[in-house]
Amino acid sequence: MDVYVRQNDSLWYYSQLFKVNYQLIIDSNRGADPQALMIGQQIKIPGFTSSAYKIKQGDSLWAIAKTRNLTLDALFVVNPTLNPNALQVGQTIYIPLRITWRLIQGNQQYDYKALLADMGRLKTIYPFIQTSPIGHSVLNRDIPEVLIGKGDKRIHYNGSFHANEWITTPVIMTFLNDYLLAITNQTEIRGLALLPYYQRTLLSIVPMVNPDGVELVQNGPPADETMRARLVGWNNGSEDFSGWKANINGVDLNDQFPAKWELEQARNMVNEPGPANYSGTGPLTQPEAIAMANLTRRRDFARVLAFHTQGEVIYWGFEDMEPPESETIVNEFARVSGYEPVKSANSYAGYKDWYIQDWRRPGFTVELGRGTNPLPISQFDEIYQKSLGIFLAGLYM
Repeated sequence: MDVYVRQNDSLWYYSQLFKVNYQLIIDSNRGADPQALMIGQQIKIPGFTSSAYKIKQGDSLWAIAKTRNLTLDALFVVNPTLNPNALQVGQTIYIPLRITWRLIQGNQQYDYKALLADMGRLKTIYPFIQTSPIGHSVLNRDIPEVLIGKGDKRIHYNGSFHANEWITTPVIMTFLNDYLLAITNQTEIRGLALLPYYQRTLLSIVPMVNPDGVELVQNGPPADETMRARLVGWNNGSEDFSGWKANINGVDLNDQFPAKWELEQARNMVNEPGPANYSGTGPLTQPEAIAMANLTRRRDFARVLAFHTQGEVIYWGFEDMEPPESETIVNEFARVSGYEPVKSANSYAGYKDWYIQDWRRPGFTVELGRGTNPLPISQFDEIYQKSLGIFLAGLYM
């Protein structure tokens, strides 16, 4: 929601007027100098939108504000030209509306278009978050990252490395939405106040590592006939891509990292592109994997969590290279979720494997839900409730 600076207004005054944390307002207006606001300057108030209202016979601004638990000045700051002594029936004014509900509906088919739309909606209501692409997919789709927080402790979550594990994306996005609701409204999730974690933590989220693959699973192959024929051929002649894990080049992105890549290639014994388990011609040959590797090097994360499906297990080790604290952390993840901690998946070349190997810091692969991929969307609510504790513990551990 936008307000317009008047004589003697300040960001601190807006924080008191709308009961929004002062730091969130500062972070929502990165181009504004809090000490040098100009009259008429547009300022964003996070966690709010404004709704149009037509004046009816007998209305007064005082009554309109009172019924919505607002002050009169909250109306004036959103309607800078409003004359309270000259209200007219049918006149449109704008009323501040605090967002107290989820903007994201995760319990549905969730493709790349849905992701971009939801990220745009969140950015509009919560302008203190930052969004930018970390790179591009094979088909030149942006791979977006969301950054939230002010702290020095850098944490990373990602989902949809594997195309038919796309349910991880709406699960992650629902957590992001709940986190934003909690910090703007200063409410708790499971008894945990989250605003202090905004101050202490920088959370990086890449909700869909493999957008081309997710589109293939949900919406079928691209219209280009040559590409369609190639993909159908790699898919054993089938136009049903629901079992497809790989990117659009037929490469498994979670077998693309330089953590004993050769052993994973030998273990899989898959030597050509296909739905699953082809490691490519070498590590970090695919643009999505390269983008994730570059992001991880640039951000220097303290820990990473990669969300996959399925099995309700959490893998937390790699070749005994993980630090001792990894076991403490994974035991807390297990306590709050009911998932089973498993030290090793007896595989190589995964994102978390490479992270543990190169940084010797805690990395985790979290396998959400149970069943056969792609998990049915009917499992969404149960998956989210069980995984919510892991998302929270990732911040406080």
